[in-house]
Amino acid sequence: MKTPPTAAETRAALARQAAFAAADAAALDGLLSVRPAEAGPRPEPVWDDATVVNHEVVRERYHRLTLSCGTIAATALAGQFLMITVPPHGGERILLPRPMAIHRRNPERGTIEVIYGVAGRGTTALAAVNPGQRLLVTGPLGRGFEFPSGTRRALMIGRGVGVCAVMGSVEDAAARGIEATLVASGRTRGSLIGSAECAELGARFIPVTDAEGTADLPELGALLRREFAAGPPDVVFVCGAGVLTRLAAELGAEWGVPVQASLEAHMACGLGYCHGCAAPVRTDPAVEGPLVCVDGPVFDAAV
Repeated sequence: MKTPPTAAETRAALARQAAFAAADAAALDGLLSVRPAEAGPRPEPVWDDATVVNHEVVRERYHRLTLSCGTIAATALAGQFLMITVPPHGGERILLPRPMAIHRRNPERGTIEVIYGVAGRGTTALAAVNPGQRLLVTGPLGRGFEFPSGTRRALMIGRGVGVCAVMGSVEDAAARGIEATLVASGRTRGSLIGSAECAELGARFIPVTDAEGTADLPELGALLRREFAAGPPDVVFVCGAGVLTRLAAELGAEWGVPVQASLEAHMACGLGYCHGCAAPVRTDPAVEGPLVCVDGPVFDAAV
């Protein structure tokens, strides 16, 4: 039986989490800006009572939820997200929906997938949902990733479930004949997402982990410089950590290529009504700043 952590170990873990969160927030300072006007209209979001097709544990710590939702599967753009209303659990009502990145889209089957980690009341309740149940979902929402004209080679970088936000761009790259490389960063090899998906889509998969030291920023930066020494990618997409976004922006500056970063944020509506998910973008203090849900979640990142 696993020994529960001591009070001192719990305090130390919370202190590390707080330090990581502070470092991530500081890393984004002055880095992000709202992207130029979109080339075309976004798909209209729908409200759907989606049937749970499958719900399974994947890797060491995540859950994969497959939903039947033909309209969203057919219209969602890479990098967009859903708001999922979580049903009551254990006599407790979950008031606010949870934002989830769309991991995979299967228009032929009319299904979409999300992958999430259990971190609080909402995701604990969501983990108890069984196949055959229905969930109210709203989507597709937000502004996703966009390949610049003429893109031939793309680099995607994700940390933890941040891989899910960039996986749609790997799907699009496969459909367009773009050479894609996905760097998946996580605590251990067993926690990484995306290996099977990249094998299916013909993308290169590079695993980096804390346990092996390969996810450390200096080591990862050196690895990517070696990997693209013969020629840089035409665009970089990133999600999952502020410090990782800054590394991507620094590499983009060295290579002279654009970087697009997807942000993760707590949201109440996902539609811009509540104005509760301010993006960390510098603006005039007298003017309301951009929102992650409607102006993002994908922003430009540049040093």
